[in-house]
Amino acid sequence: MYQNDTQKVLTGEVRLSYAALVQPRAPQSGVGEPKYSVTILIPKTDTATKAAIDAAMRAAAQEAVSTKWGGVAPPQPKHPLHDGDGVRPSGEAFGEECKGHWVITASSKNKPGVVNEYGVELLPTDIYSGMYGRVTIRFFGYSNSGNKGIGCGLGNVLKTRDGEPLSAGNTSPDVDFAGIINPAFAAPANPPAPQNPWAM
Repeated sequence: MYQNDTQKVLTGEVRLSYAALVQPRAPQSGVGEPKYSVTILIPKTDTATKAAIDAAMRAAAQEAVSTKWGGVAPPQPKHPLHDGDGVRPSGEAFGEECKGHWVITASSKNKPGVVNEYGVELLPTDIYSGMYGRVTIRFFGYSNSGNKGIGCGLGNVLKTRDGEPLSAGNTSPDVDFAGIINPAFAAPANPPAPQNPWAM
């Protein structure tokens, strides 16, 4: 329980992936409004955060029985927590960065606060996939077109330290064209200043 809310969790230190924390991202399906979101990678060694998430999801399910599910809990409600050593709900394998982690995606219509250890709002350039932080999340039940389950809402983010950026497959030209680029034609690091032909 966090701040006397049984459905809310403050994670331990986690790694952030697919971070849309500065601008909202449109759903991949193209259906629905853009949302702020982030995929949270929770080390499996952080048993305290995992236990808090399990308890918060149970609390969300209990509330949903009376508010969303018509008094009856579904036998297998969908939930947002996945094993990074397994496969995605689509059947695809998780990325290498997910190994040894629990994986959960949180989203919100409202822009989250992203701050440093002093509570100062970060510049957009300091916010990226691959950084480490602590995140507040809140679980809730839903019933939508026959689908019943538990969702995860995004609260705020406290950046704890930098990490190797996760670029979703993007690489630099040096990597893409290794062995093709001829270094003999590379521009000099400090090119000479252009000469003024009119100078006396």
